[in-house]
Amino acid sequence: MARVKLTQGRVQGFECPAERGQAFLWDSEAPGLAVRATRSAQAYVWQGKLRGRDVRITLGSVAAWTLEDARRQARELQRMVDQGKDPRDLKRSEAEKHAATLAAEAAAQKERAEAGKWTLRRLCSTYCDHLTARGKGRSAADAESLFRCHLPNDVADLPARDVTPRQLAEAVRKVVEANKERTAGKMRSYLFAAYKAAQRAPYDARLPADFIGFAVESNPVEPLPPIEVKAGHRTLDDAELREYLGRLTDAAADRLLLVALLAGGQRLQQLGRATLADFNAQAGTLRLWDAKGKRKEPREHVLPLGARALAEVEQLAAQARERGSEHLFSHSGRVPVRLETISKRVTEIAKAMAGKPFQGRDLRRTCETMLAAMGISRDVRAQLLSHGLGGVQQAHYDRHSYMDEKRAALEAWEGRIAAIEKGETAPANVRVLRKSVTAA
Repeated sequence: MARVKLTQGRVQGFECPAERGQAFLWDSEAPGLAVRATRSAQAYVWQGKLRGRDVRITLGSVAAWTLEDARRQARELQRMVDQGKDPRDLKRSEAEKHAATLAAEAAAQKERAEAGKWTLRRLCSTYCDHLTARGKGRSAADAESLFRCHLPNDVADLPARDVTPRQLAEAVRKVVEANKERTAGKMRSYLFAAYKAAQRAPYDARLPADFIGFAVESNPVEPLPPIEVKAGHRTLDDAELREYLGRLTDAAADRLLLVALLAGGQRLQQLGRATLADFNAQAGTLRLWDAKGKRKEPREHVLPLGARALAEVEQLAAQARERGSEHLFSHSGRVPVRLETISKRVTEIAKAMAGKPFQGRDLRRTCETMLAAMGISRDVRAQLLSHGLGGVQQAHYDRHSYMDEKRAALEAWEGRIAAIEKGETAPANVRVLRKSVTAA
């Protein structure tokens, strides 16, 4: 086997004779190194003897290897053989390592792709769907709007489990710095609840299995302190309330606003959902369903209507029957009037009054403030407005219906409104007391 000192020119000029399948040109510098030429390719090979048997290994194409690299590898292979090691074992090991590396990279890529399906954006969407399924459609719409408007895209597109407290804190901080503390507080609360649901879902069968895929093990919102929402203080005085009443029309939204006021300041959304089935004309009552707060099931809230409110609801019920509709408050009869429409109407009236702005919750606050000034007790006001009724006493022990107290309060309240409309500002004081119960 003749040997020559390989050069780049000799390597490139070496060809396989036409009558042969392959030919070798051996190097005199590196033991066992050769160029193997076939009719279609050239490659560096190394050949040596291990325990009396020939061992040949292909190093690679001459286009991919330099001559110096091929010589360096050939010397390394020869050194292994001299030490009694089989170079083929090394090659197999390197191939296995390479295959393992490729498999690891493929697994990591798959994991990244899988994680991309479980983003914070998707967690927020899943949480909104969960709220909707629980009958909290208004909260779901509110949360969806907050997430869409105030959650940065670069954070929302991260896997939910990889989002850090710092990233969420920065998102909430921007909302606070925009002087939207109430919005920031709600955003923090919704995010906390979404992560809490995902964290508990694997162990709580009451939560949808859709949360489990997010693989959330800790709640990154927990380090963020709750943002206290400043209590509202706006109330309307007698003159403002008189003007407000005078601006109400016969439109569906305005009639809802009137009934809400006559009924002591009921929540607009709950009243807007009232149907024919909720109205008992014989008893003179209207049933609302209070799903506010953490209630698993809406609380039945029955209002004994005053004479004026009863007349309004009777007219609305008759109109609904004529339309073949189940909704008491509706523009077309097909769907109930939307809360956004009602809120917009309150804003329009407030703007037309050209005074200090007010919203629906300010009207509710006005009613309770005036009821308190009339001597209506805190307990009766709580029953009348369906708030603060989640304690142990109310949930397990107090089964009194308060219907007589609520009826007396609303009758007195309608008298107070009538006086305001006439310009009589002196309050018509009344005290609605619980009947005494003799201990057994």
